[in-house]
Amino acid sequence: MFLPTTAEEMHKRGWEAVDVILVTGDTYIDSPHIGAAVIGRVLEAAGFRVGVIAQPDTADDADIRRLGEPRLFWGVTGGSMDSLVANYTAGKKRRRSDDLTPGSVNNRRPDRAVIAYANLIRRTFKQTRPIVAGGVEASLRRIAHYDFWSDSVRRSLLFDARLDILAYGMAERAVREIARRLAAGEDLRSIRGTCVIAHEPPPGYLELPSFEDAAAGNKAFLRMFDGFAANQDPVTAQGLVQRHADRFLVHHPPQPHLTEQELDAVYALPFTRRVHPFYAHQGGVRAMDTIASSITTHRGCFGGCRFCSIALHEGRTVLNRSEASIREEARKIAGKPDFKGYLADVGGATANMYGIACVRQSRRGACADRQCLYPEPCPSLRIDHSRQMRLLADLRSISGVKKVFVASGLRHDLVLADKKHGAAYLRELVKHHVSGQLKIAPEHTVPGVLAQMGKPPAQALTTFQTLFARMNAEEGRRQFLTYYFIAAHPGCTQEDMRLLKTFAVQKLHIVPEQVQIFTPLPSTWSSVLYRTQTDPATGRKIFVEKDPGKRQRQKDILTADGKRPGPQEKHKNRRPAKTPRTGERKPRAQR
Repeated sequence: MFLPTTAEEMHKRGWEAVDVILVTGDTYIDSPHIGAAVIGRVLEAAGFRVGVIAQPDTADDADIRRLGEPRLFWGVTGGSMDSLVANYTAGKKRRRSDDLTPGSVNNRRPDRAVIAYANLIRRTFKQTRPIVAGGVEASLRRIAHYDFWSDSVRRSLLFDARLDILAYGMAERAVREIARRLAAGEDLRSIRGTCVIAHEPPPGYLELPSFEDAAAGNKAFLRMFDGFAANQDPVTAQGLVQRHADRFLVHHPPQPHLTEQELDAVYALPFTRRVHPFYAHQGGVRAMDTIASSITTHRGCFGGCRFCSIALHEGRTVLNRSEASIREEARKIAGKPDFKGYLADVGGATANMYGIACVRQSRRGACADRQCLYPEPCPSLRIDHSRQMRLLADLRSISGVKKVFVASGLRHDLVLADKKHGAAYLRELVKHHVSGQLKIAPEHTVPGVLAQMGKPPAQALTTFQTLFARMNAEEGRRQFLTYYFIAAHPGCTQEDMRLLKTFAVQKLHIVPEQVQIFTPLPSTWSSVLYRTQTDPATGRKIFVEKDPGKRQRQKDILTADGKRPGPQEKHKNRRPAKTPRTGERKPRAQR
């Protein structure tokens, strides 16, 4: 049974009102891949009555009035990705399609969706119940941040949307606590994993440079980012405050990570894995092609890619589900009448991080002074693909399952670093789990650019390619690598793109097709590089291409076909589906 979206559905349950109304920029898909659905089911399991209003018309109050006013609070999210990323290309041109809108036409998600929905609620209901924001858009914009689309530093979303509280990251615990406190008549102060507005800073919290100072100068902006970035791990983080005029943004430390048992419980909730009929009749939802038969095995990412938003939203610690939980989800999917026998994807933000762990993180948190994988994998990281190999073998044996695909991208350097099981894991993928093409994301090959991206050296790429090609030949397979690259990342020049093109043609024997122009996502390291043209780690100035035409030129250099296509070019890279696990058609930063 879906959560209600209309008064009629609510009354059929015998409810006169709901406790919580979730307002989302995605259509309502009752799936563990969709944040609003997860939060709704978590609150339902905690005993609260929850309704959903998806993609309401912000020019009219009819949609937002469908369920009346909630008893406890409104929950607002822009959807599975930042709304401006969803709506605009890297060239700031309006996207025509939206995979999370019925009919796929991009005409339902407003720009700055959290602000638009919060304004709609307050305009319609005046002095209403508290408004709580969550999701990717809220996570990325929770402090003062550089906004690429306006080319300016903007205030925390709390102030611009006039929110009562913002829940950042994976917010299951925080949202339950918010609901509990409001039901008990308690205040919303001091909830971990949330941000609020206060007139005085709490004692013991680290004060960041003010919004006004960060907006006025690069030095203050860099200091702000340094303090923010160093306090994102739940084990070590200090509370933060940031002055905005005469008030303070109070950023409480993150919630502790969910345990394996808690994560399993989330995925055991009664998702229908379908589009709600109220929205389904409005047109097909393209994202369902991907997510209907996909399984998330873990959250978080060790990668630390500097353009990526995953660390800000899911965290730098990988949280694994149990094999039993994943098998049970696979059985449920296989039991659906419309299941065709194919699990489209088993993975996460990076598929092969499942089962890999750091021996330090559970006790000391993620290291503030180094990355897990850059410039090379940390010795404290126990890189072992055997658990994922066992899982994939188990999934292949489930009745009704014909094929299990790993469609999420791989960290090829992790495969190479696993001296005991890496080669065997890759052979298993080659034999059983590749659907024609295996995705990897080297992003670039020039050392200086890779250093700014936080990506491994190109030598790992060529070693992996050779190994993959050899295994395909040995197994009698004709499968290919799909390479993802980024143009115009800070530090990248046209000459760097020419060097990348030469490498791709001479070493990889391809003319790249999956190339995106860099988009600075709010609060990421790379957005700081773009804004300040300064490396936060060294204080050195770097080149940043900001001219739209020259940014496009960088991409054109790489994609221009100057030779006859070889075998790999004949297999066109398929258009990647929008995978709303974390966000996102990308930029891949929000996947």
